Amino acid sequence: MSSSLSAEERARRIKLIIFDVDGVLTDGGIWIFPAPAPSTTTADHAAQMDSKGGYGISSQSMVEAKGFNAHDGTGISLAKLAGLKCAIITKRISETVALRARDLRLEYVYMGQSYKMKAVREMMEKEQIGLDEIAYVGDDVIDLPVMRECGFAVAVANARDNVKLEAHWVTPHGGGHGAGRDAIEFILAAKGILEKTIESYIDERNPLPASMDIGKGGF
Repeated sequence: MSSSLSAEERARRIKLIIFDVDGVLTDGGIWIFPAPAPSTTTADHAAQMDSKGGYGISSQSMVEAKGFNAHDGTGISLAKLAGLKCAIITKRISETVALRARDLRLEYVYMGQSYKMKAVREMMEKEQIGLDEIAYVGDDVIDLPVMRECGFAVAVANARDNVKLEAHWVTPHGGGHGAGRDAIEFILAAKGILEKTIESYIDERNPLPASMDIGKGGF
């Protein structure tokens, strides 16, 4: 993708990071297991799209499972600690995605979205931001409409070749293997706050014991 701005300059402006799910936050594998029925909300949503195909499994006896990477989860925590918002937009409908999104406390979750720019426009209006302040991380052709419009388009290492060609930056790791973390760290580094954010993350999870608290007479 040709541009007069460097990837770093684009990344510096970002306030919202949007991720695709399959092939980006996962390695693209989809596992179907016999299991209790999903929640009513997700089941109803999947049932509505069942006749269209490719949106998810609508079943009372099976669940669609995916594997996520803990590094990406930590990356999202870093992004939020730095004041960035995070979102996912995915065509498929999955209770597993809903559970992971709740676990990570994502600000926005859009499932069943074959036209992803509609969700992007909704988030722009809610956040009062422009396209140049949005990063999108994708891997396949369904992601191209957003990647062509957003301020910072990121392709994961396992993305289709034509998607990589239209990206401003390609992650060193593949989807499901830390690609989301790569994108977040690149953005934070471009803003000059990566190391500070990492230290804040460490301090938040490893508070000094009372005996070491300077304010209480410790070292």
